Amino acid sequence: MPKMSEKTVQDAAETLKAVAHPVRLQIVELLQEGEKSVGEIAQKIGSKQSITSQQLSMMKDREVLECRREGAKVYYRIKNPNIIKLLHCIYKHRENSKETENN
Repeated sequence: MPKMSEKTVQDAAETLKAVAHPVRLQIVELLQEGEKSVGEIAQKIGSKQSITSQQLSMMKDREVLECRREGAKVYYRIKNPNIIKLLHCIYKHRENSKETENN
């Protein structure tokens, strides 16, 4: 694999920081199913709508998510499906680590 440029390294770090929070991970996991409104997301993850909105906005600013407005509602979706692949790799890594510990 070729060496990453400084910009690529910085971008990767920003993307990882953008999802590196339990609430944000829950949101990304939920949005794998498809687009959802802020209210739906807050309800499904059991969080206050104001907190959920802050987390969604931060991930949108870091280009993990994108949104659209329909009347008074704002709907969010995953901007780049590679974030899902990344998270699946992390989950798989954790599963493998646990299996190794148990053997």
